[in-house]
Amino acid sequence: MNVVLKIGGSVVASPLNPQLILEYSRVLGRISMEGFKVLVVTGGGGLARMLIDCAKAMNMPQESQDRVAIQASRVIAQLLAEALKPTTPIIIPRRISEASKLLKKYDVVVMGGIRPGITTDTVAALAAVKLGFDMLIKATDRDGIYDKDPSKHPDASKIDSLSFKELENMFGHIRYEAGLKTIIDPKAARLIARHKIKTIVLNGFKPDNIELAIKGVKIGTLIYG
Repeated sequence: MNVVLKIGGSVVASPLNPQLILEYSRVLGRISMEGFKVLVVTGGGGLARMLIDCAKAMNMPQESQDRVAIQASRVIAQLLAEALKPTTPIIIPRRISEASKLLKKYDVVVMGGIRPGITTDTVAALAAVKLGFDMLIKATDRDGIYDKDPSKHPDASKIDSLSFKELENMFGHIRYEAGLKTIIDPKAARLIARHKIKTIVLNGFKPDNIELAIKGVKIGTLIYG
């Protein structure tokens, strides 16, 4: 099975969590030895938002804010790639086509953002489409998708499964801006729905969840059908 794994910046970079990055490297190394191929896309999290705030304070336009956020996501990707070597290349692809070439040689490849105007969620969804991978896993700071924001609503309930249409209705109309923080960004939600990408949203603070999801254990929120 071929999988795109999006590790949210809220998990490994808000603040930077070296021990968790190391744990991801161990889990990904084990997964690769079991015959799975994984493209990992990392977010920039708090590091990216700090740089975005700096760019805003300098009166820079959104495109500039996006560029500095992309660099943050690539730094996180570099940390994970360095921890994974020699399982993965230490080259961080700047385009999905570059990642595709590297995946012919390596079982795990790590990348961050690619261009202004799209988040790393969208990079992950685009990669799943362009590479024809079987599954997209989003590792986030929650146990899955909730019916409302659990940080604001104590009575929020986790949703075990969503249809593609339901996903698009929930997230597809959110307005994009640099540093957008949402479980799945609007462009990614529309891509997932349009291309019917099987997606699992789960708790990224437990890297073993990735292996469980890949092996078919029911976990997080499943988006399918």
